[in-house]
Amino acid sequence: MSQAKGTIERLPTLVIDSSSDDDTARLAEQAGCQVRVIERRHFDHGATRDWALRTLHDCEIVVFLTQDALPATPDAIDRLVEVFRDPAVGAAYGRQLPHVDATPLAAHARLFNYPPRSHRVTPADMKQRGIKAAFLSNSFAAYRRRALLEAGGFPHDTILGEDMVAGARLLKAGWQLAYCAEACVHHSHNYSWGQEFRRYFDIGVMHSREAWILVMTGRAEGEGRRFVVSELRYLARRTPWAIPGALVRNALKYLGYRLGRGERRLPLPLKRRLSMHRGYWRPRRATRGGG
Repeated sequence: MSQAKGTIERLPTLVIDSSSDDDTARLAEQAGCQVRVIERRHFDHGATRDWALRTLHDCEIVVFLTQDALPATPDAIDRLVEVFRDPAVGAAYGRQLPHVDATPLAAHARLFNYPPRSHRVTPADMKQRGIKAAFLSNSFAAYRRRALLEAGGFPHDTILGEDMVAGARLLKAGWQLAYCAEACVHHSHNYSWGQEFRRYFDIGVMHSREAWILVMTGRAEGEGRRFVVSELRYLARRTPWAIPGALVRNALKYLGYRLGRGERRLPLPLKRRLSMHRGYWRPRRATRGGG
């Protein structure tokens, strides 16, 4: 990949549009992008990205952006790709800044997960960092294509967290993961209590079905406790009146996560009701993931 200015004009850009209701596909084509429209029911967090990874066979580095991640500077992609000058790096992700309408809770989540300092994670760091070692975010991430393909690519039929599975596969294969705080996008979500519960149910499902990641890196609960303490301190300094609601929200997140971890004991109709990604629970998605 060249690192000159004018990213869209100089790089092959593939837009995968899951049958959106607006003019996304048409505007992308007008901007010179290659566009692939798929049916919504055929979208799969991992398989769709894996198809893109294998399609872009002329690219050494493949950058993934979701539609709601807005580059904060014109050189955001360039800065992220620069990390791959180190031949040990298999994947990298950039910093996510909250949108201007972000709630204090949403803003803290960005600050906690995307600090102002860059860092690297090596395979030797896994036990020390725990589940956070494999953390990546495909809202703004880049991969050394050959490395990820050799490690197994993105998982298929995963409810979410395909980026974490990819990161864990790369670490397992001996590659490093890089966090580049100088490459920034605006990306945040103001989730309701119900949305938080359903999202964490899905995270629990992913951790259950990809249990090899927890075996390799360690349990996730320690990171959850660290997040709650950080959030309460953040709110105490800025919006202390939001603390009671935050405590309820975190209790719902933990309940959702534990139910997700035990999802194999739950009936399918209930899992559909508890899940944020209800399309995942189609009958063909009954298989177990693997490393």
